[in-house]
Amino acid sequence: MKDTDDGITPELLLQAYMSGIFPMAESRDDPELFWVDPRRRGVFPLDGFHISRSLRRALKRGDYSVTTDRDFTGVLEGCADRDETWINDEIAELYHALHDRGHAHSLEVWSEDGQLVGGVYGVALGRAFFGESMFSRRRNASKIALAWLVDRLALCGYQLFDTQFLTPHLASLGAMEIPRARYHAELAEALRGAADFTRPTQRQEIGGLLARHDARQSSPQSTG
Repeated sequence: MKDTDDGITPELLLQAYMSGIFPMAESRDDPELFWVDPRRRGVFPLDGFHISRSLRRALKRGDYSVTTDRDFTGVLEGCADRDETWINDEIAELYHALHDRGHAHSLEVWSEDGQLVGGVYGVALGRAFFGESMFSRRRNASKIALAWLVDRLALCGYQLFDTQFLTPHLASLGAMEIPRARYHAELAEALRGAADFTRPTQRQEIGGLLARHDARQSSPQSTG
């Protein structure tokens, strides 16, 4: 699904997300945006995130720290810093505007010497979180970011984690595809509720993250 980008405002962008569509550009240098509504949508069941043995070891090493909304610009720039990217200047401006309005959020992974080594950002509406992009400058940093993001979304009351498309990388971590009609139904339900990404969780210890992950995986209601 394509359309022109004339007159795209932060308010229009939020309405687009509520309608189940999102913007992309062909490349960093392409000034035009187009709207996308995939036939099959990637989603992360919050009780189905897969922590492999190697990722569990990386999490337990603890040679990193995690923050939220500390460096949204740095995360956005990290996601755009690759040979091929759909994040052009207009998209960056729009998501900065959503961040200023409290609708776009980032989660950062920092090395022990204070370097930003990974992160993920997305848009929050109701009980839905729309993951936009992630990056990694150190092995496993993006996986660590996703593990902490899934935990935060579950703790803060979210029920839908939209990944837009399903990639082999996301599938290996537990993401799945659902048909467009099912996605729109789940989105409508999620938008009727309320969640707060900024709510203090006071649970940043790795042991707690792994314990909560294991409990969600073993829950009788788990669909992951």
